[in-house]
This record gives sequence, structure tokens and C-alpha cells, in this order.
Amino acid sequence: MDANLILYLGRYTLETALLLSAPVLIVCTLVGLIISILQAVTSIRDMTLTVVPKLIAVGFTILLFGSWMLEITLKFTIDIFSHISKVGHF
Repeated sequence: MDANLILYLGRYTLETALLLSAPVLIVCTLVGLIISILQAVTSIRDMTLTVVPKLIAVGFTILLFGSWMLEITLKFTIDIFSHISKVGHF
């Protein structure tokens, strides 16, 4: 196992993690920004107003992108296991 393979696997892992988390993080950021603007305009400081919409938005995002996320995860897992099986065979 050489350094190039280790760097490739590390980069591939980080790219996959970023790709999987991007939809949820983007939706959370947008909903949080909208709620913050709404709270600033109306002077409402209720904590449930920030948590509940984010939970609902994350739930819908996971329902919407869940099959795509599972497909990416399965591809990543198959690729990693194929690299593991090749480690002892040169």
C-alpha cells in the first residue's frame, strides 16, 4: 500500500462526506437564516421557533435526498471494500 493510494482514499472519503452532508447543511443554513431574519423583524425570541422548522426542513430533505444519499454511500462502500481486497495482492 503506497502513499498515493492512502491519499486517494482519504480524499475520496472527505469528498463523499461533503457530498452527503451538503443538502442537509444547505437547507439548515437557509432555514436558520430565514428564521433569524423573521425573529429580528418581529422581535420574537422563542427558541422553539428556531429548532422546530429546522427539524422539519431536515426531515423533508432526508426524505427527498435519502435514496440518492444511500446510492452514494453504497457506491463508496463497494469501492472501499474493493480497495481493501486488493491490499494483500500485488
